[in-house]
Amino acid sequence: MQAVQPDKLRNIVITGHAGCGKTMLSESLALTMGVVNRLGSIDEGTTLSDYSADEIQKKHSLNTSLIHGFWNEQKINIIDTPGLLDFHGDVKSAMRIADTVLITVNASTGVEVGTDAIWEYTREYYKPTMFVLSKLDADRASFNETIQQLKDHFGHLVTPIQFPIEEGLGHHVLIDILLMKQLEFTPDKPGSMTVSDIPDLYLKKAEELHQQLVEAVAETDESLMNKFFEEGNLSEDELRTGIKSALVTRTFFPVFCTSPLHLIGTERLLNVITNICPSPIERGPEHGICTLDDTEKLLQPDPQGPTIAFIFKTMSEPRVGEVSYLRVYSGHLESGHELIDVQTGQLEKPGQVYTMLGQKKIPVDSLLAGDIGMVVKLKDAHTNDTLADKGTSCRISPIIFPDPMLATAIIPVAQGDEEKISTGLHHLHEEDPSFTIEHDAEFNQTILKTLGETHLDTIISRLQAKFNVKVDIAAIKIPYRETIRLAASSQGKYKKQSGGRGQYGDVWVRLEPLPRDTGFEFASEVVGGVVPTRYLPAVEKGLRESILSGVLAGYPVVDLKAVAYDGSHHPVDSSEFAFKIAASMAFKSAFDKAKPFILEPIYALQVYAP
Repeated sequence: MQAVQPDKLRNIVITGHAGCGKTMLSESLALTMGVVNRLGSIDEGTTLSDYSADEIQKKHSLNTSLIHGFWNEQKINIIDTPGLLDFHGDVKSAMRIADTVLITVNASTGVEVGTDAIWEYTREYYKPTMFVLSKLDADRASFNETIQQLKDHFGHLVTPIQFPIEEGLGHHVLIDILLMKQLEFTPDKPGSMTVSDIPDLYLKKAEELHQQLVEAVAETDESLMNKFFEEGNLSEDELRTGIKSALVTRTFFPVFCTSPLHLIGTERLLNVITNICPSPIERGPEHGICTLDDTEKLLQPDPQGPTIAFIFKTMSEPRVGEVSYLRVYSGHLESGHELIDVQTGQLEKPGQVYTMLGQKKIPVDSLLAGDIGMVVKLKDAHTNDTLADKGTSCRISPIIFPDPMLATAIIPVAQGDEEKISTGLHHLHEEDPSFTIEHDAEFNQTILKTLGETHLDTIISRLQAKFNVKVDIAAIKIPYRETIRLAASSQGKYKKQSGGRGQYGDVWVRLEPLPRDTGFEFASEVVGGVVPTRYLPAVEKGLRESILSGVLAGYPVVDLKAVAYDGSHHPVDSSEFAFKIAASMAFKSAFDKAKPFILEPIYALQVYAP
């Protein structure tokens, strides 16, 4: 397969709430482009993008997957993403390297939680964004209600480009107000779109919407605005050019109509992608960071420039090892190309370079600037790493993954599997950086922090499938603390005589409460040498060991002061050991008298209401 020039590339990420039709939209686009000869099925586990065992079992996308095809002599890279919020780490990584975002919205359910979250990601990354209504053939589909919801949530810049003649069963005709034509599709037949004049019954509505479209596009560009004021209209080419520019500047968000399961609207959507969505060149340069002085550097998508590529996804495959999904931002990438991992300085020499069709790898000679693909046999480069020619000191800004929301302790089912768990989680984290692993030293617990229960279940099942280790989940132990309300004193006396030299230590200790977050303080008020100075460090050590495990429930003791103020000693039998034990005895006795109680941790909580 020949390398594709940047101006002939379109990089599209398909996003949306879970179950809104993203995978079937990807599937229908692939079929229409001739990539496959039949439409895959989610229920049967035969789609291009949901090919892993856990995706087939759960009937949900759990990973980013790549599909590509050609349309109008342009290569379209389609990135299908999960819809479940638990896997939005993949959504953010895919959006990071795409040039246009398609937000799929179920016309039966409208704007959902995932839709809002994805919109915020598009704002964060400043990505050109289009909305695609799906499932317009469903019983409860409502075009008008969904458009109104989109405008209410995302503003007046949301503008429909099409409307359906009918919704629900029988839906197969669209009125396109950019073309000002009627588009008719034969259900389930790719390439069946026929274009005709708009029937009189729908002409008035189409003209009104067309006028709104012209005004909306004209407002985004001064020259178009002047042309509109002079002539009262814009040509189709002017509208198309204006929409493309407005997409890049996020001043226009068009809405298109589809029913992917029956291939309705997908042929027109492919024309839109090639004619309106920006190429890497039209999208503009990538903002890189110079590692020498942390200054910003603009990276042009020039195949003749220095090679700079960004790894946005790492996965492990049987018999292959780690594979790295990347986008080339400058220069070109080919097998055996000597590169430097800018983050680590490690020399990397990629093996075969591929472009992807779901799980199918298609070898290519090289990837040019702007293209997306996969490489094998990188030694130590992972997600968020930048690969570049030697001497290039520029890196791509990293993906900022969503913060985990669910924390769970995990324990091995079989004793001795702790190391296998640690190794397995380390490898899984390289594939999915959106979860984190922590070790709680206080309770010796491994804490897994994920984006939700489904995310947690998936990690645990992958741990078993890939590394043959089973774990159970357990409650995270709460880090309670013990302290006192009142001051109290007590004597600790350790005396032992069993022939020969004995043991003798005697100390009086007073415990005093301290303000919160003060910790522990030790002081000595001993006078007259009743407790020799050389034994006071042993007294302090005994007290400090005692606060590690409180009297009430064994939790650490905080916020008190321990004062040694009296005692006695034996000139022969006293020792550091004896005074350490005596101090511990005095502490426990005084603690009981000081009205001890348990402190609960206080956590700061931030609530975001979209």
